[in-house]
Amino acid sequence: MTISLERYSGRHPRLADSAAALALLGFALLGAALSAPGAQQPHRIMPSALLSGLACLTLMWHRRHPRTVVVVTLGCAMAASVLGYLLNPLLLAPVMAAMYWLALHTDRRTTRLFLGGAVVTMTVTTVLADPGEHPLILRTIGPAFWILLPVASGSAARLRHAYWEAVQARATYAERSREEEARLRVAEERMRIARELHDVVAHHMALANAQAGTAKHLARSHPEQAEKILGTLADTTSSALRELKATVGLLRQANDTDAPLEPAPGLVRLPELTAACRSAGVKVTVSTEGTVRPLSPGVDLTAFRIVQEALTNVTKHAAAATVQVGLAYTHDRLTITVTDDGAGTAPAAPAPGHGFGLIGMRERAQSVGGDLRAGRRPDGGFEVMTALPLHTPTARSEEDPRT
Repeated sequence: MTISLERYSGRHPRLADSAAALALLGFALLGAALSAPGAQQPHRIMPSALLSGLACLTLMWHRRHPRTVVVVTLGCAMAASVLGYLLNPLLLAPVMAAMYWLALHTDRRTTRLFLGGAVVTMTVTTVLADPGEHPLILRTIGPAFWILLPVASGSAARLRHAYWEAVQARATYAERSREEEARLRVAEERMRIARELHDVVAHHMALANAQAGTAKHLARSHPEQAEKILGTLADTTSSALRELKATVGLLRQANDTDAPLEPAPGLVRLPELTAACRSAGVKVTVSTEGTVRPLSPGVDLTAFRIVQEALTNVTKHAAAATVQVGLAYTHDRLTITVTDDGAGTAPAAPAPGHGFGLIGMRERAQSVGGDLRAGRRPDGGFEVMTALPLHTPTARSEEDPRT
């Protein structure tokens, strides 16, 4: 009920203030007719009515000038006390309302200052200038007590409003934080998809270019071998289209059910990858050390992409004759080594604006908790070596909460 009244008052402030002023005027006029038994009561009601009307009219500006309203209403009450009226809670209704709104609209220090001033002013005035000879307790303790009640109520209302404002501010901040986190995750996902597209396109286009060049070179002298390479070229482009479709499919809406997505590639497709490189004229050998252990999906995809990028760089830049891919499994890590003999005419360093493949491989390795080193070997050739955990930190925490 209180919340409903506050909402209505907030929507219609002028109407609410007018209704409150009229009600308080009625209380003040009724209080002017009350007196303590045996005390002298003023016979004229008009002075009290004028003072109460002025006090209630001043209440219309309590939102913009709460301090001034307290001073005016308190002055009217003191004038009524000097005229002989008893300061009962009905006659003090305009002052009590002004003190309530002062506590609601101002800070704690201001409220305490005005409360102390009001109590001292009323006590001194009623003790020294009250001609009605009312009982001392009604002239001192009574007014102070009635003034204290609206101050306590107004302070509680101010604290309640501050609490709700803080709750709303926290909710707004939490919503903005969630939106910012969602935008950040979307940006990260776009970067990941862009990296996937780069790996897919660069690898298959490099292989297709090498296969097409080899087929053209052998077309006249070895047509049968050239035809075989062209068949492999068709398989390479078909594989590229499938991976592109699966990767770009991640951008589709959830309700788009056309063409189910293929699972992310992993080391299980390593034979297919090496076969494509062999068809481009590069001899690729794969060796495995240790017991083959299962990898988490993120690490499996990272391992495949690093090998794919390394072979792509060999095909595009190194013009190597042989490449060795080594997989070494331990109890918690997988070490991948891709080494070529460098028997070609590739430049010693990538041209300006190129060479981002190594950066991408290093970022991939670091994203799953691994590291990567790459560089030329002392005896010739180039080597890429990465050490990856068998499981990403997220995967480990999901499998065993103790870790």
